[in-house]
Amino acid sequence: MEWFGRSNKNYDFDMFSVSHFVIMTILFLGAILIFLYRNKLKDEKWRGIEIGIAVSLIAIELTYHIWMAVNGSWDVSHAFPLELCSISLILTVILLLTRKKLIYEILLFTALLGATQAMFTPLLTYDFPHFRFFHFFYTHLMEIWVPLFFTWAKGYRPTIWSVLKLFVFLNILMPIIMLINKLTGGNYMFLSHKPDGASLLDVLGPYPFYILSMEGLLITLSLIVWLIFREKSPKKLVESDRDLSIP
Repeated sequence: MEWFGRSNKNYDFDMFSVSHFVIMTILFLGAILIFLYRNKLKDEKWRGIEIGIAVSLIAIELTYHIWMAVNGSWDVSHAFPLELCSISLILTVILLLTRKKLIYEILLFTALLGATQAMFTPLLTYDFPHFRFFHFFYTHLMEIWVPLFFTWAKGYRPTIWSVLKLFVFLNILMPIIMLINKLTGGNYMFLSHKPDGASLLDVLGPYPFYILSMEGLLITLSLIVWLIFREKSPKKLVESDRDLSIP
């Protein structure tokens, strides 16, 4: 069962490899299809699929923790779901099960800003067809597609207050994660130190000032996301539906 083992000897992942490009193609095709078929996806018959996706995300995440435990890599310093993408995964499941607008407002930003970056530059060592490859990309794809589905098919839209809610959410979460980092020796959300390799954080200043820079960058990018996905005027909305809808 090499596909479920710890070694990546036969599954060494390379960024921008064929498998990576295939996944990125699937990401864009999925997003395009959600947009084009948004009117058909409004039907309540899709509710069962929403629940099914939520259950599948819970199942694959639990299997991931089993994989870490079986292979001796589970540790409190890195296994808690406290990274931005792990938090987005939890929010994705909650949104699918509850359809709460508040969850959507936070997930839209954390997913589009966090999960998309992870898709383009994945911190991954296991290639297709290893379990970890499927876990990583399946969860991140759903983190992106689900808020897009709720935006385009269900009519959810962020407001300027959504950006404020994201800011409050993250600043309530941040001191909790910093305390957990101190207790476990972890570096969740890079709040203890920068990653070992080269990253965007290298241009945001030294510790702890890059944390403030990250917040400023996050708010700036969130405002851009809000501008893109905010509610359109009725006239523009009608023209858009007329031009782009599939009968």
